[in-house]
Amino acid sequence: MSEGGAPPAWPAHLRPGALRLVRSSTSYDGTVAFYRDLVGLPVVGSFAGSFGEDGTIFGLPGTPTHLEVVRSRDSARAADRFDQIVFYLADEGAVARAIAPLLAAGLTPVDAVHPYWQANGAVVFLDPDGRGVVYAPWIYGSEPDPVDRTAGG
Repeated sequence: MSEGGAPPAWPAHLRPGALRLVRSSTSYDGTVAFYRDLVGLPVVGSFAGSFGEDGTIFGLPGTPTHLEVVRSRDSARAADRFDQIVFYLADEGAVARAIAPLLAAGLTPVDAVHPYWQANGAVVFLDPDGRGVVYAPWIYGSEPDPVDRTAGG
């Protein structure tokens, strides 16, 4: 938050109507199924053979912000430990509801790659490409991180 409590605005020279984050995937079919069926992201578009590429576009939740997963041509590419998507949720109950489909599918949370997530009560899973999917039990920017909260409130 900026001073006065208002969220910061886009710079005057940069006012996008939509924002897309793109990831390549060496496990494309499994990664699409993971985000669609287990994480529950809605598919808002897909393409095959478009300029030589296959991809799926997930809404976060709609099209103003979305995640595109593209089939990788580089099977040796490894995910960086900080290549994560973070879902900041209202509380521990919201995290439990969000991770229920992952647990029901037999997936197990992993140790967080950074102690910050564990210290703040987040739960981390890996997608089929080895990228972290973090479920945090507080809403960043709306309230202090759990480790930063005072005992009184």
